[in-house]
Amino acid sequence: MLTRKQHELLKFIQVRLEESGISPSFEEMKEALDLKSKSGVHRLISALEERGFIRRLPNRARALEILRQPEDVTSKPATKAAAPAGIDALAALKQPERKPEPANDVIEIPLHGRIAAGVPIEALEGQSMLPVPAALLGSGEHYALEVSGDSMVEAGILDGDFALIRRTNTARDGEIVVALVRGEEATLKYLQRDGGMVRLVPANAAYEPQIYGPDEIEVQGKLAGLLRRYH
Repeated sequence: MLTRKQHELLKFIQVRLEESGISPSFEEMKEALDLKSKSGVHRLISALEERGFIRRLPNRARALEILRQPEDVTSKPATKAAAPAGIDALAALKQPERKPEPANDVIEIPLHGRIAAGVPIEALEGQSMLPVPAALLGSGEHYALEVSGDSMVEAGILDGDFALIRRTNTARDGEIVVALVRGEEATLKYLQRDGGMVRLVPANAAYEPQIYGPDEIEVQGKLAGLLRRYH
């Protein structure tokens, strides 16, 4: 037997799937069920999943699939009156001007080329999108860079990782930053200021710090998180 909120959520997901083929985002579910936070949606989703009513599909942003309906739903004719108040109206509402909310706490950020964790190489050329769990990101604007090289391995940053970067032009000493060198090449290093100079410090004893004048370095962001693929 489902609780009222579980029943309402299951019906809302079903309506959205029938309307668009895409399950609603956690934010939309929170608003539809008048919940105070998305943690309440997480609990309802987990309960429905444990009871075999829905399942989450891996590696997809909007990844909910309905497996079955409660007996009290399937035994009744499908009518608008069967839906909780306000939910059918929300599901049918088309909002072409509204920016979609991140689905199921996964958002897409720009992926700009490769960045060196060794000798500086070109970065920020070209653009595709990378889906990222929202929990890995904080506030602000973000982008991603694929790491090339091994000079940051002692900081846990490996060749082939995706560095998640919060866009900013300022950073404190000791933070890992994307530094644009002489307006041409970018690298991922610890930032340190030494008198009137700027040191870009690797996290690998095999590499020496790179020392530049302050007018030769432009901070383009600082590390917010990492994604790693396992093959």
